[in-house]
Parts: sequence; structure tokens; C-alpha cells
Amino acid sequence: MILKQFDFKKFTFLIAVNTLFCISYGFSQSADTLAAVHPDSVYAALSEAERRFTANAVAGLQLADDLEATLFSSEPHITNPINIDVDHRGRVWVCESYNYRPAVNGKSELGVGDRIVILEDKDGDGKADVSKVFYQGPEINAPLGIWVMGNKAIVSQSPYVWLLTDTNGDDKADTKEILFKGIGGTQQDAGIHAFVFGPDGKFYFNYGNAGRQLVDGQDRPLLDKYERPIDFRQYKQGVVFRCDQDFTKVEILAENFRNGFEVAVDSYGTMWQSDQEEPGNGGDRVSYVMENGNFGYVDEMTGASWRLNRTNLEDEIPRRHWHQNDPGVVPDLIETGSGFPMGMTVYEGDLLPRKYWDQVIVADAGQNALNSFPVQPDGAGFKCMGINPIVEGKRDKWFRPTDVCVAPDGSLMVSDWYDPVIGSNKMKDKSRGRVYRIAPPGTAYKVPVFDLNIPEQAVQALQSPNLSMRYLAWNACVKHGWAAEPYLEALFRQYDANPKLRARALWVLNRIEGFNYRNLDIAFRELNPNIRITALRAVRQRNSDPTEYIKRLTSDRDPQVRRECALAINHNHTYEALDVWLQLAQQYQGNDRWSVEALSIGAYDQWERIFPAWLSKAGSNPGATPAGKDIIWLARTRRAIPYLTDLAADTTVSFKSRLRYFRAFDFFHAGYEKSQALLNVMSIPSSDRIEVSKLALLHLDKSFVTNSQQGLTALNKLLDETYGTEHYIDLMTRYALESEQDRLLKLALDKSDEVIGRDAGSLLLEQAGISYINQKIGTLDDTRKSALLASIQTVGSPESVYLLRSAATSESESAMVRRHAARYLGGSWPGEEVVVKLLKEDRLTGEVKDAALEGVKNAFREDIRAELAPFFPKPVEEPVATQAEVKSKKEKRKRRK
Repeated sequence: MILKQFDFKKFTFLIAVNTLFCISYGFSQSADTLAAVHPDSVYAALSEAERRFTANAVAGLQLADDLEATLFSSEPHITNPINIDVDHRGRVWVCESYNYRPAVNGKSELGVGDRIVILEDKDGDGKADVSKVFYQGPEINAPLGIWVMGNKAIVSQSPYVWLLTDTNGDDKADTKEILFKGIGGTQQDAGIHAFVFGPDGKFYFNYGNAGRQLVDGQDRPLLDKYERPIDFRQYKQGVVFRCDQDFTKVEILAENFRNGFEVAVDSYGTMWQSDQEEPGNGGDRVSYVMENGNFGYVDEMTGASWRLNRTNLEDEIPRRHWHQNDPGVVPDLIETGSGFPMGMTVYEGDLLPRKYWDQVIVADAGQNALNSFPVQPDGAGFKCMGINPIVEGKRDKWFRPTDVCVAPDGSLMVSDWYDPVIGSNKMKDKSRGRVYRIAPPGTAYKVPVFDLNIPEQAVQALQSPNLSMRYLAWNACVKHGWAAEPYLEALFRQYDANPKLRARALWVLNRIEGFNYRNLDIAFRELNPNIRITALRAVRQRNSDPTEYIKRLTSDRDPQVRRECALAINHNHTYEALDVWLQLAQQYQGNDRWSVEALSIGAYDQWERIFPAWLSKAGSNPGATPAGKDIIWLARTRRAIPYLTDLAADTTVSFKSRLRYFRAFDFFHAGYEKSQALLNVMSIPSSDRIEVSKLALLHLDKSFVTNSQQGLTALNKLLDETYGTEHYIDLMTRYALESEQDRLLKLALDKSDEVIGRDAGSLLLEQAGISYINQKIGTLDDTRKSALLASIQTVGSPESVYLLRSAATSESESAMVRRHAARYLGGSWPGEEVVVKLLKEDRLTGEVKDAALEGVKNAFREDIRAELAPFFPKPVEEPVATQAEVKSKKEKRKRRK
């Protein structure tokens, strides 16, 4: 069934005729006809059961202009497709995950295992005619990814990555091999994900924050490209990888994601990835994956989540989730809201309308949409020009796109696990699943055929928009070697061609044995900056020390090319690399986060030699320029602390703009220089001295403050100055001075009906303990005792609930104290549960019971409200008036008028 866009006004009469037809014969029989005219009205008329019919699948979708969808395949041929790939023949390989979390989601076939299904359209109508099971076995248990390369398929499923091979051409896997193992995330979505093919001939893949580590199939530690064992302990959370086609020389390209479901790599070698935040937080994102970058899911130094308060918090909450204001964190391309982004690709075909060319496309199961993200260069990074929906489940909210791939003809294949809920931790219907083909209206599914044994055709196949075809063509060209070189060189020298096709040719030329460097030399002088970037990336993979080539581009006019130069000297400790970094830093003008983060990556583990060299060229006041401020903010060396201190203490700029420098102190371990610098900041007179002094104390090492006279003097002075304010609470939260307990008690008693008083009561209970509170309760009169209980009503800890419960039920307490304690119990969720229990046990009576009910009349939880309902008096129902009484009232109103 096909969904098309038409002008509704021109077809009003046709709608009426079809509506009559539907009434006579049933809506499901004529949904195709009506969908072509006005899909909203048709879909609204379908029953809930009819909407689930595969015959009405496309009617539930809304397509962008100039596109149509066909249902390529659906249940019962496939179920719960979690990931797909399209091979060089245009066949869709479906990775099913029917056995995902059976304890939560119900049905499973654990003894049989999950399937890899091949779907083929033989007649070109955009619908699969043939369905085959490539492999099914008990060891395939809730996989998350598939990558197809000819007669082989890589299946990603924590704790394993499997290689399945068809050796005899019957579309059945004959052998299986474990490529990697030991990966965390079994039976959850944050484990190992799909592999994809890069233009450099390498494989790219990732795992979420449950992955943690991997070893090879023989339990041997992995070696990086320098033949060194990889220490996974130094990498945080979700990670992006790259490896050779023989699965050796594994590189970790970026870290500190939460759960990137798939990497997309364009023909220049630029990487993109979506990332899932914790459900409900609205912080999903799409990122340009800057090589060796830290992407900020947890605090770099402490591993804390975004929920922990920190200096210089981002104004927008989604940005807080990724620590976007922290030095050393690569910025996001765009935060996409709350959803469940999964598979993605970069569209490098030309079948779809031009507005989709070269765009990042993401399948978001949570937002019921397949979205494209138009991206443009912005300084050394990128900016997203908005979100363009391609397909949306606006009518059918069961549409849950899980993956998107580009077919050999340039159409899109989209998998849909089709479920009423997002489907990660809870599914309702695992027996369904669909695959759609997206193409311009009326476009037949015709797959180009190439003879890869012929060099010229292998180069033609390299230009395919389909990754599996490009994989086979890439390897065929490399195998042909010099026989393919003239055709590759002709493509690369075709200056009016798509630059991404030219880049693909350059990548292959770079890998041919005995390669002549003349094409690289030409590429370094190309007008298109992306070709220059490709040349630098290619030569880095070919040369153990590419510094001479990096130096050619150090003064490049394009900031993105200079960014690549900075990234290229990561872990390069030569003097030439130092000179490259200094030249790049001198050209940096400031206010470009991508540039300065690239400089930081280039300087990683080298700041002790780089920063002094930069100071010698930066002049007498290195922090006077925007660029200098950024470099000082990022520098990870104690030599930067005096300059950081000056910037933090600069009263000529706003306090808010200086918060970034206070935050930067958190990235230095405790030491004399840091302590003295922060104490010096406190001594500078200014209108915002209180705020500055508090920040300085909060960033000082706690043991230094509490164990030195200098630190204690500064702390006590500020506590006196800020008593009764939030600043005082913040300082006490960090330092918990026992000498302040009585003042904290006084604040809790005097301000018990205010937030500051309840903060004081909560801190007092936490720091002084329940015995201190009990002892004080015994010395207070009833009014002050009630105030102390009021100050802990919202804490919700076992200790606070115990104190309130004891006071509410104690016969030795006065009626007033018991009433107040009973009412305060309803101030927290655990307290509400205690109130329910006491009421059921009939432990509360009279005014105390009434007070307890008053405290929980607006209970937080629905289940608690249900349990409390019997204890509240039923509303009095007014008697129903008789007809005579109603008539009498009407007559009286008429007489009054």
C-alpha cells in the first residue's frame, strides 16, 4: 500500500463517494483508496483493531512531501526487528530480538533463539516476495545489531560479537565464529551495537554504558594500533570503536556517551552518533564525534551524573545532562528532546529529493519518527539547521522506527518494531514488526548490478549509496591494485563530481600497495576543505608519523582543517607537533568551542610542555583575549592556576561569566597552588565578595579547609557573614562543622515554616544524627518541639519518619505535638506509607487522626490515595429534586423577575 500527498480540495467529491463505499463494505477494504486522498479522515474512521492490520500500515504514517512509503514486509514474516542492513543485492537483512527481556516482556523462544531473516523483492514493486531465515540458534539471544558483507554477517549481541558465514551460497549460515566477547549489557539496550563500514576500509562500532570492555574471541586482551593492550578502565561509559577488517588494531575513538545505538560515517570519514539519555529526561542528542573526544555523560573527574550540583550549571536542563559547560567536553550538535534514537545513517544517494542529500538521518522509536538533520559547518564544528521529519507516526503511534539504511538504488529501508510503547524496558506486542521502503512516488525498486571482477565496474560500484556494495567494491579495487588506479584517479580528478565520491576514490588510492603520493599531494592543495581533511585523515592511517603532512595544513584558512591538525597531534610528543600546536593556538581567535576542544585533545597529556611554550608567545597578559581565556580555562597544568585565578577574580566582568573559571579548578587535584590561589581570590574586595568567597571555599579541598588554620578561619568568617541564607546551607552541606550544630538548630527552629528552615533541619538530622535530635526534643517546650519536627517533615529518611511517627503515637507527648507530628508525616512519600499503616492499625484517633488525614489529603502517589480513600468521609449527596419541585422553582424565579 502506498501513501501519497494530494490536494484535498480537488478531491472533495471523491471523498464523499469513497465514504459511502466504506460504509457499505468496511473501512479496511478501501483504506488504500482513501489514504491517497485524505489519510487523516480514513485513519480516524478505522477501528482500533483495523488500525493494526498490515493492510492499513502505511495509512498510519505521515510522509514528507515528494516521498511515498511501501510496506516492504511485515508480520508474520518478521517480528520485533531491532536492526537491519541492506546488502549489495538490495535484500533487507533483519536482526530480530524476539527474546528481549522475557521476564518483563512475556513471550520468548529462548530454546530456539533469535533469527536473522533475509527479505528479497524480486519483481521491483517495493515489497518483499521471498523471506529466508539466514540463521537461528539459541546462542543468538536478543541481539542489537547486524552488518552484512557479501556472504557474511556480523551480529552484535552482548556478551558476544558473532561472524556468521554462508560458505555454499544457499543463504544459510554454515559457520559461526566469536569475534569479540566479554562485553557487558546482556539482555539490555546499552550493550554492543551494530558495525558499519567506513570509507577508509575499516569497521566502526560502539557500545553503550553497560558494555565496559571486550576481548577477542580467544579471550586475549585487545591491542591498539600501536600493539599496546587497551586498558578499558581509563575510558568512561559508552565508547566508539574502529578496527581493521580482520578485527585487529582496535582504536577507541571517543568516550563518555550513555547509549549511542549506531555510528554513521560519511565519505570524508566524519563520524556522527545519536545518544539516548535516561528515559524521560528530555536530553537525547545527536553528536559530531570528534576523534578522541569526551562527550560528557558523567563528570570527568568524579564520575558523578548530571544530577549532582556543580558550578556553572548550564541554563538549559538538557545541556546539563551532558556537562556541556565543562572544559574538555565536546559540544553536542543538537539536543533532540525525549525519545529513543536508534539506528542512523548519512544519506549519500541522489534518488531522494536534493534537500535530503548528505543529511544525517536518525530513526527515533520514542518520537515515532524518522528525522533528518541538515548540518552545516560552523567554525571548527557544525550546526544543525533544524529537524526535518521524513516519516512520522502521527496517526499511528505504534510506529517505532528502529533503524534506517540506504538501499543500492538510493531509497531508504526503515525497520519498525511496531508496539504501543517505546519497547526498551517494556513491550506489549513482540509478535509484530514491519519494514518500509521510502522513495519518491512511483519509483520502482531497481538494484544496479556490477561485475566487480572488472576494475572499471568496481570503481563504479564504489559510488553506490549502499554501504554493503561499497564494502565489496572497496575491497575489489584494492585487490585490483594498479589495474583500478586509472579509474580511481579519474574519479578523484573529476573536479565537477560529488566531492564525497572523489573522497572515496582517494581513500582507496591510499590503500593500494605501492601507492603514488601524487594524488595525496593534489588533495592537500584542493579548494574543497573536506578533501583536504580526507587527505590528512588518510595519511594519518598510512604513516606512523604524519607530522610533515600535518604541517602543510597548519596555516590552512579553514578552521575545520585546522581542527583536524590539532586532533592529528594527539599523543604526538615530537618537537614538530609542539610547533604545530603553537601555530594553531596563535590562529585561534576565541569563541569557537569546537576549535578549543580540538586544541585540548591535541594537547592531551602534554600540557606541562605546551602551556609554558604558549605563554612565551602569548604576551604579558595571556588572559586578555577571548582565545587566551579559553586556553587557560582548558589547560590541565598547575602552571595555569595563577592565570585562572586572575580570571576568576576579575571584577570587571560579570560574576556569571566567571563561573566557568571556578569550575575549571575542579579539574585539578588538591595541591598547594590550587589552595593558595582560591584563598587569594577570597581576599580580593568586590561587590560580589560573598558569592566569590563561597565558590572558592566550595572548590577548595575539604581536608585542607578543615585541617588548616588558614582554611578554618576563612570558613568561619564566611559562615558568620552568611548565616540564615542559602550560602550558609551550601557551606554547611560541604563542610559539616560540628561546632555549627547549635546554630543550625536555631535556624531550623526559627525558620521551620520556610525552605531555609527545612534545609537546616534536614542537614542537622544528617550531620548530628537522630540521638542529637532526640536529646533536643526532650529539652524544648511544645511550640519549639513542633517547630523542630516541622523542619524535618520533607526529609523522608528512615530517621525523620521514625521521629515523626514516635511523636505522633507517643502517649507522653502533648496533644498539640502529636497533632503536628501526625500532620507532618504526610510531607514525604515514606511518611505517607506510615500514615496508611497507622490508620489501618487504628493507632491514630480523634484530632490526631484528623491531623494525619489533613497531611495526606493531597498524597503524592496514586496507590496511596486509593488506600486512604476509605478513611475520608464520603461526600454528602444532595437528594434528586422531583419534577414538581423543579417546576415550583422555575415558577418562583419567574415571579421574582
